[in-house]
Amino acid sequence: MKQEQESADARIYRSIFEGVLSRKLTPGTKLPEPELCALFGASRAVVRRALEKLAYDGIVVLRPNKGAMIAQPTREETRMIFEARRAVERSLVELAAQRASRTDIAALREQLAKEHEAMHRFDQPSWARLASAFHLRIAALAGNAILEQYLTELISRCSLIVGAYEPEGNAPCEHDEHTAILDCLEARDAEGANAHMSAHLRELEARIETSRMPGAKGLAQLLGIEPVQRTLVD
Repeated sequence: MKQEQESADARIYRSIFEGVLSRKLTPGTKLPEPELCALFGASRAVVRRALEKLAYDGIVVLRPNKGAMIAQPTREETRMIFEARRAVERSLVELAAQRASRTDIAALREQLAKEHEAMHRFDQPSWARLASAFHLRIAALAGNAILEQYLTELISRCSLIVGAYEPEGNAPCEHDEHTAILDCLEARDAEGANAHMSAHLRELEARIETSRMPGAKGLAQLLGIEPVQRTLVD
């Protein structure tokens, strides 16, 4: 039973997170608990656990007596998030350049190949996941769990901003930027890798458009899910 609960939590989390990345759920979209319960055939307890995890990751805002909604980052919050991310990734890249093995670099090359394939399938959620995973894999190679955790939290918040506010059609240039970073890591060129990483994040921030408004469709339409008719998962 516990495993079923965890699976339900993960399914709700993934659907909402991917709904943000694919621009189906825009900032400000309300997430009514009764509707989520009906959509996923889950109890309120399961739905609340998923929403609490999304809120912890900065994707959702929980408002007392008003329910949950997709977060609406401001321009100032966006500036601070990217500023913090550049600072954290600078340290991680320097450490990864020192510690990454040939096997680690080969694994990152495979990661980029999958990213490239998802990009050409026009699979935005998969590509966005793989693009974030590239940064997190570099963080893991740095060998500093505290910095890695900081980056994980920042990337979750960046994913919301990018998914909601970045214009479409930028995947190819971002993929090329990842390749340049990896080339420098392979050469143990920490300075070059940092220069490419900083430019990559600054260009990403510069592309953010904060003019998009929350959608007006119902939650079922936005997520593309038909309500399930089955016994609730406790």
